[in-house]
Amino acid sequence: MRGTFLRIASINLIFTAYFENTMRIDIITVLPELLKSPFEASILKRAIEANLVEVHFHNLRDFATGGYKAVDDTQFGGGAGMVMTIEPIDKCISKLQKERNYDEIIYMTPDGEQLNQSIANQTSLKENIIILCGHYKGVDQRVRDRFITREISIGDYVLSGGELGAAVLCDAVIRLIPGVLGNETSALTDSFQDNLLAPPIYTKPREYDGMKVPEVLFSGNFPKIEKWREEQAYKRTKERRPDLLED
Repeated sequence: MRGTFLRIASINLIFTAYFENTMRIDIITVLPELLKSPFEASILKRAIEANLVEVHFHNLRDFATGGYKAVDDTQFGGGAGMVMTIEPIDKCISKLQKERNYDEIIYMTPDGEQLNQSIANQTSLKENIIILCGHYKGVDQRVRDRFITREISIGDYVLSGGELGAAVLCDAVIRLIPGVLGNETSALTDSFQDNLLAPPIYTKPREYDGMKVPEVLFSGNFPKIEKWREEQAYKRTKERRPDLLED
């Protein structure tokens, strides 16, 4: 079990080394009011207040022209649904790129690669990222061709826009920043970090309505406890997500 502790410690050192500068996330959206509330409570709020991450919202309509500030138009070739136009997106991204370099420009879309812990880990090591929230039928393909470096989905279903997906991605990423959870190893031992689901966890009382906490957790033998947790994690993964064991 010593290898497990050493692996976590080494990963922790790598994460800490990468986070010398505050991470910055710029989110481009047509509905900034929908996105703000997740960042005004709990862990994300504390991370922002502690200057561990900066999150900035950019209303795409501020970069649109015309009296109606429209950011969408009908499809060439016909078809149902409106398409987000390239011009306001170009203006917004270009303005941000003049101010700083970005490591990643992410587009939230149902046809992107499905978000998993590996993607969250990779993204958390970036310093500056832009997240573009899709809306309507999606964005003009030329936006994807010119600007987007990664396309991410949060599942095989369609939402009204990319805002909720962006919030999910941010939560998964920000909690990995050293200092956000107070104990970095807490995040590094979550489900999926080793392609395993997390083992069962318990707290007080020791017994409730005839249900007892496993005795091994009171043994004080930490290698034995760690071995039990690994066995339980493997068992749970095999029962619930056997596909993770195939990777």
